[in-house]
Amino acid sequence: MTTPAPLKKDPMKAFRGIMAGTLILEVIVMALALPVIAKLHGGVTSLVGWIAFAFIAVFIAMCAFVRRPWAITAVVALHVLLIATWLLLPAMGVIGVIFGLVWAYLLWLRRDLLKRMAEGRLPAQQAEAQAQQAEAQAQAPQAE
Repeated sequence: MTTPAPLKKDPMKAFRGIMAGTLILEVIVMALALPVIAKLHGGVTSLVGWIAFAFIAVFIAMCAFVRRPWAITAVVALHVLLIATWLLLPAMGVIGVIFGLVWAYLLWLRRDLLKRMAEGRLPAQQAEAQAQQAEAQAQAPQAE
């Protein structure tokens, strides 16, 4: 079996952008939960409010670290903690469950992308392999 053609553009770079975008969407949703916290739990300066602000800050900070090998583990751990906040405020727990499912889907997509890259089945890899074959065929008659 031949090795897959190297890619000019890194598909994982685009995938890291998707992960960072998902974290920002999560920040927006958490910020929209702040009025609920203010109404139900004695304001945003309560314990639940500070926890929500901490999650917002950590999710924003994680955007800078999505390229690190430990980032996915950290994001999963953050979502486990976010789901655990169900005990303090069920609305935050629901946010954790919903985005936990989103991240489970993203991790499945990541695994599939890595598998396709290893097998050489990405469209960019196939196009490059075809271009190399055409170039080799064009040079073959010249060698005779």
